[in-house]
Amino acid sequence: MIKPISLAVLLGAAALSSCGDSAVQEITAPAAESRVRFFNFGVNAPAVNFYAGTSKLTAVSSTTGTESTLGTSYGVAASGGFYSAVAPGDYTLTARISATVDKDLAIATVTQTIASGKSYSVYMSGFYNVGTKTVEAFAVEDPYPAAIDYAFAQVRFVNAISNSSPMILYAKNTTSLLEGQVGDVQAYKAAGAFTPVPTGVYDLSTRLAGSGTNIITRTGVSFVAGRIYTITARGDITVVSATATNRPILDNTPNR
Repeated sequence: MIKPISLAVLLGAAALSSCGDSAVQEITAPAAESRVRFFNFGVNAPAVNFYAGTSKLTAVSSTTGTESTLGTSYGVAASGGFYSAVAPGDYTLTARISATVDKDLAIATVTQTIASGKSYSVYMSGFYNVGTKTVEAFAVEDPYPAAIDYAFAQVRFVNAISNSSPMILYAKNTTSLLEGQVGDVQAYKAAGAFTPVPTGVYDLSTRLAGSGTNIITRTGVSFVAGRIYTITARGDITVVSATATNRPILDNTPNR
């Protein structure tokens, strides 16, 4: 196994760029000190709205201002990756079909204790079962560093591909061409620790432990000092097409 080493040691800084996302969301949960966000990464899953208990935390508005039936589709972070505020407590978090057919049918469920002042990411994952109308889901805590380090970005890796082997994320600086390992090996439904990465533009890849062969790649990803990012592997690991919707992809969604 390759020993994890900090990218802050291996990688030089390079030119940077950044982008942002925006989305409309409906939040019926109370404003509170804990936060949760949601991803529809269930392969072939329908679009959904996400709930904490009976409170709807994500939805999409139509041009008329009423709720759209579009919901959060596959491969998308609900509400543009922004968090919803929730009160601390024990929750049943569900993803419910947003379309008119089977409207509000829960297809994914995960129970999670949400601690005071902490943040969490919830993923639909695996493969949607059209017979049972169910798909897997899991939640991970987003344990931010205690203080913002304005010298580096913080990056972690989450593996949301159910038919993958445990993988390690690597980042190669496109200017210096130096490459480093981001955290440790991650099995399905696991999340790595946030790792300091110098500001720069990177080509990302995942590999099996001890292997030099890339499994999933993504080029030209910018990391900005003082920001926090989660790179998540999603899709079907067996798909080799470069254009298929369900191909293996490395999603990059900022935490903050």
